Amino acid sequence: MPIRALAYASQAIPGLSIERIEALTRDAERFNLQADVTGVLLFDGSRFMQYIEGPEDSLWKVYSRILEASSHCEMMELGQGQISGRRFPYWSMRMVPAGEADLRFVCRGDWTGFSRSRGDDARTGTDRLVRVVAPHIG
Repeated sequence: MPIRALAYASQAIPGLSIERIEALTRDAERFNLQADVTGVLLFDGSRFMQYIEGPEDSLWKVYSRILEASSHCEMMELGQGQISGRRFPYWSMRMVPAGEADLRFVCRGDWTGFSRSRGDDARTGTDRLVRVVAPHIG
């Protein structure tokens, strides 16, 4: 079964507390686990960047919930496409705190094709995401 991925960025609504974000993340973990979707959510205190991956039907179910969420606005899809394998198979969803510069670094990567570059230059969005998230994998 082919695996697809999707990445987007959005703005948190004013007054959204970290406790509410943690509760939303726990809810997403449960839903995604049943849907066979994995991924990561970066949060810099005001903006989100989320990457999700899984079977196409399941991915769209999860993304529909994301689109309807009232916790964020100004959504911008960074990219979507088929991938050769999961990048975050161990997390149904995990929130990772990120600095504003890290979130900007990830969002400004090349998200076409969800590829990884062959060097250490971290050009692609996937490369950049993996670099920012790597210290939290353990």
